[in-house]
Amino acid sequence: MSVANNLIQLTDESTLRKALESKSQEVVIFFWAEWAEQCKQVESVIDELAAKYTKTQFFKIEAETFSEISEAYEISAVPTTIIAKKAKVLKKIDGANIPEIVKEVADSCAAANGIAGQTASATSPVEFKQDLNTRLKELIERAPVMVFIKGTAAQPRCGFSKKIVNMLNGQNIKYGYFDILTDEQVRQGLKEYSNWPTFPQLYISGELVGGVDIVSEMIESDELLDMIPEDSLAK
Repeated sequence: MSVANNLIQLTDESTLRKALESKSQEVVIFFWAEWAEQCKQVESVIDELAAKYTKTQFFKIEAETFSEISEAYEISAVPTTIIAKKAKVLKKIDGANIPEIVKEVADSCAAANGIAGQTASATSPVEFKQDLNTRLKELIERAPVMVFIKGTAAQPRCGFSKKIVNMLNGQNIKYGYFDILTDEQVRQGLKEYSNWPTFPQLYISGELVGGVDIVSEMIESDELLDMIPEDSLAK
């Protein structure tokens, strides 16, 4: 896909300031970070929206590089998408909420782009939304042993997540993890995808094992290590 002329990767703060001062229409601002995996999903949507709403100015801003702008817009997490007009924030969408991003941009920018009368419902999120089940499968298979927790492996943010991390570390198992607090789509979608309503969730070779209670029982019965691929055991 070619990059739209109205889509700017910010390299100079003055570029954004001038755009906000000079334009009477809405401006879309996408805050991202290299380390945040879910930003890639939102970025692809921003690319598509910029190609569709060519009379609207879109900006991509690396949040940590432009910390003063991030502070001005009270960005506490990425991805975050802002719709602004002059100095006023019209809408702030936290996280990888693709349907809401598409809807709000359509509501705010359709008229200015000569698409008067088009409502958000006429713009199908399916055009932009990555198939969630495909994404969940990719995440589950990211590592031979994969655990979905609240927080990180270094800093779990709930007691159950801390327990399963400690159990895996205690068995010298190498594993990947995903922080479900960073992506509500993954958090809710995984419950339905695996028919398992709670977290954490442990997967081995792409298959659901279970949560804390099941993993604990498998460790006590020496079943867990038998399921772990050899290259996922620390030497």
